[in-house]
Amino acid sequence: MNDYGIVLAIFGAIAAALFAGIGSARGVGMVGEAAAGVVTEDPSKFSKVLILQLLPGTQGLYGLLAAVLLLSQIGLLKGELIPLTMAQGFQYFIACLPIAVVGYFSAIAQARTAVAGVGIVAKRPDQSGKAISMAAMVETYAILALLISILAINGLK
Repeated sequence: MNDYGIVLAIFGAIAAALFAGIGSARGVGMVGEAAAGVVTEDPSKFSKVLILQLLPGTQGLYGLLAAVLLLSQIGLLKGELIPLTMAQGFQYFIACLPIAVVGYFSAIAQARTAVAGVGIVAKRPDQSGKAISMAAMVETYAILALLISILAINGLK
């Protein structure tokens, strides 16, 4: 028996963590750049802009969660790999795509919204809750993608 099924499944886990993580890293960096300018002018706004900076980081965590779930299900974390056919490995790979793709793009979209929110905090710090709410709305789609990936991974036996 070849190991192509296992390789495909592991590539799925890597894709989930990698692409969602890259999106989060880019997003957190974008918001951090904007937030640094605000904090330079008014250090008292640090906690408000920090919350906005943290928001795009969640997609990377979601990708990591999907990857760990998959790696656990195929036995890699226990050191006892379950043999997979190529078709099964491909199914695991496909199951990871929702969080990989949506995680990447939603982190960037959330970062753009959070950067705009940093501008709100700079001019109207009393409106920070609205800025956070707008950025958090983008999170909904990352959560939905994570849910689909989790359901798909758990549905494969």
